[in-house]
Amino acid sequence: MHLVFDVNETLLDTAALNPLFSRLFGDEAFRPMWFLTLQEEWMTTTLIDRFEPFATLAKRALRQLGATQGVEVTSADEEELVERVLTMPAHAGAADTLAMLKRKGHTLTALTNSALDAAQGQLTRAGLIEHFDAVLSVESVSRYKPAPAPYRHAADHWSVTAEEMVMIAAHGWDLLGANAAGMKTAFIARPGKAMDPQLEGVPDWYDDDLERLMRRVVAEEV
Repeated sequence: MHLVFDVNETLLDTAALNPLFSRLFGDEAFRPMWFLTLQEEWMTTTLIDRFEPFATLAKRALRQLGATQGVEVTSADEEELVERVLTMPAHAGAADTLAMLKRKGHTLTALTNSALDAAQGQLTRAGLIEHFDAVLSVESVSRYKPAPAPYRHAADHWSVTAEEMVMIAAHGWDLLGANAAGMKTAFIARPGKAMDPQLEGVPDWYDDDLERLMRRVVAEEV
């Protein structure tokens, strides 16, 4: 089975960024606000056909958040953000689950909005890269997820159809994009993440435990 994993938050724990937001804004709860601003940035660049690197957008989102809060964000703060993103640890159980899937003969692909070099570094530092058969970045198609191009890129990489792949992510927008491209979808409900329970057909599988989720996915025909 072709299994496609998002990286940030799905496999890597973004809580590692909390100290930066606590220091700058006095509350780690500003991290989700920053991520929402970052999502707005990459979706806008995709809509207006003006692709910019993920790190550039991440820094811009931090500066925007600072502007709304009256906090001056320095270049040192921006570099700390990038360094923390690059060194996020894996969620507990992620490595064991990927290893289990690999032993069972499934093809594992990482598909991320991060730059390719950054993603490879992230997965290496987190001890996950050895489990993947391919690491793919949206920079190859200059379109951020949830645009169709990244999902098609993953299918094209393996010369299969999107319908033969399952996208696993902690983000509803990612799974909606994958579904629109033809993939099956599996939602891992990381803390603070949820999908509209009234959505029909998305996701195909839902769980708050990655190993349990993936055992369910591979136990069924796709």
